[in-house]
Amino acid sequence: MAIESRSRTAGVAGTVLAVLLAASCEPKGTCHGEYCGTLVFAAVGQPVTLLPPVTDQVLDRDIFDQIFLRLADIGPDLNTVGDAGSVPRLADRWTWTDSLTLAFHLNPKARWQDGPPVTAGDVVFSFAAFTDSSLDSPYRDGLKRIASVTAADSSTAVFHFRSRYPEMFYDAVYYLRVLPAHLLRVVPFARWRTAPFGRAPVGDGPYRLVNWAPGQSLELVADSSFFLGRPHIRRLVWRFNGDLSVAVTQVVAGEADAIEVLVSPPNIARARGAAHLRLYPYAGSVYSMVGFNLRAPGGGGPHPILGDPDVRRALVLATDRVRMARSVFGDAAKVPPAPIPEEWSSLWFKDLAVPPYDTAQAARLLERRGWLPGADGVRRRGDRKLSISLLVPSTSPPRRQYAQLIQEELRAVGVAVRIEEVDPPTLDQRLRAGRYDAAVESWGNDPAPSSGIPGAWKSGGDSNFGHYADAVFDRWVDSALRAGSPEDVTRAWRAALEVLAQDAPAIVLCAPDNIAAIDQRVAGVRIRADEYWADVWMWRIAPDRLIERDRLGR
Repeated sequence: MAIESRSRTAGVAGTVLAVLLAASCEPKGTCHGEYCGTLVFAAVGQPVTLLPPVTDQVLDRDIFDQIFLRLADIGPDLNTVGDAGSVPRLADRWTWTDSLTLAFHLNPKARWQDGPPVTAGDVVFSFAAFTDSSLDSPYRDGLKRIASVTAADSSTAVFHFRSRYPEMFYDAVYYLRVLPAHLLRVVPFARWRTAPFGRAPVGDGPYRLVNWAPGQSLELVADSSFFLGRPHIRRLVWRFNGDLSVAVTQVVAGEADAIEVLVSPPNIARARGAAHLRLYPYAGSVYSMVGFNLRAPGGGGPHPILGDPDVRRALVLATDRVRMARSVFGDAAKVPPAPIPEEWSSLWFKDLAVPPYDTAQAARLLERRGWLPGADGVRRRGDRKLSISLLVPSTSPPRRQYAQLIQEELRAVGVAVRIEEVDPPTLDQRLRAGRYDAAVESWGNDPAPSSGIPGAWKSGGDSNFGHYADAVFDRWVDSALRAGSPEDVTRAWRAALEVLAQDAPAIVLCAPDNIAAIDQRVAGVRIRADEYWADVWMWRIAPDRLIERDRLGR
């Protein structure tokens, strides 16, 4: 068995090499009508692996988005309830057999980049990989309500759900990339994190990997036989940088064509000042907050200060969140009505009210709870000072700036804030251990509220580090998770967030908008808020807009 295993693995490596060699045979200066040009991305960091179940890192995903497809994609409005707006990818259609059974019918033209057709067996294999406990994919939790996936025939994959809920279709397509069983079946799931396939993938998407120089760059070439239509841009290149300012400089100087997520005013101003660039704002997937610990650090009882909801409400009222957002992000961030990113606000929560800024009301609340002004300007109740510590990651300039602003604003109403700067691993450890009073946190989210709200705020949620618990909130979340119509889903989420706002377990600071800067010679640009470069294969560079690197392919 050991000899056979080694032989078959070598066969996989040979197949991968053959695909890469075939893809690299096209002369770099070739231009077929509108199928031409090289698009260079300036990236911060570098990818670890391009095997989708193994990684949820943004840069890894940016790249494997071009190599591996889903069965279907959600539409640009990011609707996650039902399948409204969804577009076919590997599946050209889908049908509900009953309320718990969803069948995807694969496009008969879909092929792996080494030749074989994409089959329902690949879908079954991929589901097994994404849900395997030894692999422990970061996407595994999103698939937990799917009981099984079976193959009705070679072109029909059938999903069987454990119960009916609003985001059944979304879970089936969003968290699952289809993988080539004929190449990966020989590799045990437990070894996938270090599998050679992750450095030389063979996919079913619009682009193939042709070169990866670790620490420097990575290059993809358009698959001329891609079953949904040949990509218009012939080559994609990622240049890796260790620093955002260097990446921005490359784009501003014309050494690269595109960069995503410009959220700091200086970088936005630099990009805006470059005549050859066009800026594309789009809804962000991140929100920042000061999360309160409602339990005493290191103990099981309520926090002596932050366990009181009136004190928490006072801290929210005492902070001018609009002014702070402008100070940190200029006009590139909004203050959301609840701990939600902008991509959720624009779809689900457009008219929820933002808590007001009212220092007089904050002072009245504190005095009502017995916190009276002290001679040193810090309020006291008996022998206790109204003083809390605030954790902030030392590596995040925006969050450090927020900590300073919060300290100043709360001092004005008699609250002393001690800032503790710690490295990110220490911050994570202390949050999980409950050894903190408050922390400046940032959270990234998938398009679906169900992917973030329950875990962060529901009783016992796996990222509910502040130990928030409210039975009414939990009931509304449960209703949202079971609701049958988009209207019922929206109503339940709104009600849950209204309870959350009243209980004030956090000061919601901002939800940054994202801004991409892209060279104006690139046309047809469309950016999805959840996956920035997902639609790059539909962008184009016209033959009359080519520059030297388009012809040289670098």
